[in-house]
Amino acid sequence: MNATKDGTVLGLDFGSDSVRAVVVRVVDGEELSSAVATYPRWAEGRFCDATRQQFRQHPSDYLEAMTTAVRDALAQLPSDKAPVIGIGVDTTGSSPLPVTADGTALALKDGFGTDPDAMCILWKDHTSVAEAQEINDLCHSGQFPDYTKYVGGIYSSEWYWAKILNVGRKNPTVFRAAANWVELCDWVPSVLSGVDDAAKIVRGCCAAGHKALFHPEFDGLPSRAWLQALDPCLGNLTTPLFSQTRTSDQVAGFLTSDWAGRFGLNAGIPIAVGAFDCHMGAVGAGIQPYSLVRVMGTSTCDILVAPPQEVKDTLVGGICGQVPDSVLPGYTGFEAGQSSFGDVFAWFERLLQWGHTGRGRSGSLLSELEKEAAALPPGAYGERALDWLNGRRTPDADQTVRAMLSGLHLGSTAPSIYRALIEATAFGSRAIVERFEEQGIPVKSVVAIGGIARKSDFISQVCADVMNRKVDVVQSDQACARGAAIFAATAAGAYEDIHAAKDAMHSPIEKSFEPDPVAHEAYNAIYADYQRMGAFANDIAGGQD
Repeated sequence: MNATKDGTVLGLDFGSDSVRAVVVRVVDGEELSSAVATYPRWAEGRFCDATRQQFRQHPSDYLEAMTTAVRDALAQLPSDKAPVIGIGVDTTGSSPLPVTADGTALALKDGFGTDPDAMCILWKDHTSVAEAQEINDLCHSGQFPDYTKYVGGIYSSEWYWAKILNVGRKNPTVFRAAANWVELCDWVPSVLSGVDDAAKIVRGCCAAGHKALFHPEFDGLPSRAWLQALDPCLGNLTTPLFSQTRTSDQVAGFLTSDWAGRFGLNAGIPIAVGAFDCHMGAVGAGIQPYSLVRVMGTSTCDILVAPPQEVKDTLVGGICGQVPDSVLPGYTGFEAGQSSFGDVFAWFERLLQWGHTGRGRSGSLLSELEKEAAALPPGAYGERALDWLNGRRTPDADQTVRAMLSGLHLGSTAPSIYRALIEATAFGSRAIVERFEEQGIPVKSVVAIGGIARKSDFISQVCADVMNRKVDVVQSDQACARGAAIFAATAAGAYEDIHAAKDAMHSPIEKSFEPDPVAHEAYNAIYADYQRMGAFANDIAGGQD
């Protein structure tokens, strides 16, 4: 394809609560319009049980919200708008869903529309902790290759195989009805391009490598023998579930006439191979080698790329994987992150507002708390916190550990406790940077994207002070969708390669936060408390059966 740079591209970003559609100009990456649509069933809390850490989303939510968001974004453009020449898709992950033989999401079929196990198992669903441990035990037993080698040595309950095994054990009806299991970032492009055979759904190397244990060293996915040893029920899967992957600068398919009509676009528009939001967000932020791009949202995902000839045989333990071509073709992509970041602050707000409604717009209490917390010194009045409200993702994934508050006394206030929670999330960020550098991968700069980074200067400053590093915040509110659009422009042929597209279309830096050396010195002592609390929480979790 030889598309010109005169057109526009559409980036679709499927987040935890909503989908964003952004129309981006190909020549320079300017965001011409955007729209957001929430998931209606998810907003009602359907199919979820937070007490069990069960978080499921109905695929109809994605289809309905996507249609609304795209139409609303296109409606904002002038009548003589430049044509849309490509579509890119990013989603949360690992968020797999079962599909039938024709590629239809199982929850869209009669008899499965209200069964949570037939729906998309959202990234933060932790109902498969036991299964993840069994995967780790088998991988480390010596009976098979250690398939966790390239995912930090620890498989997480947030990931693909653990979730599939959990459903296979507890819901045989759903398991037998599923012909395949597909990550959301691969399923959406297949729907838009009309794939009618689950075996032909294009799989991106991002999701496959970081969550499904796919790696060239293993000739793809884990072996059938390994699956059967894990649990005989997995022997009923058609294996391998897939055998090839593609990078996101390639075409997954072309927009069908049906979806073109729903959107108000031309049929035949190329759709790029999908990937996770954090990976495409890093590209939208213009990621460079050894720059750590932090997507600061409900959780954090931290993305770094490095030349494979420099990485060589270095393996970073306790992260969420290092995968060839997963972020940028030609580079090794590294992923780490925190299982809860914004969710920590949202939890505290809900806690304080228990029993009261009608306070006003969402987030007003946090704004008040932040103003008061910012006026306090590091460590406030001695309050300390551990940020693992949703378990720990990095370093060393463990969803059995729990958060803690300590140092409370009669002089503790809501703002001082809130400051302790903010500091704890920053300490979690520092632990990630230290893990990379301790194991041979330097972090030369830190770039932040996402709503929290742009809206809260205080949180960004605390992160800079704790890590003793400058934190650059990108200008775009929609870095993930912009990244998806950059891949769309490349897949459409408007640029020679993804690197040229990224350089031309990425979001610029809006503001930077320099570390305060005095605050950093104070935080060093508090960080030691954080580490002691973490060790204590690990001991408690290790003693639970």
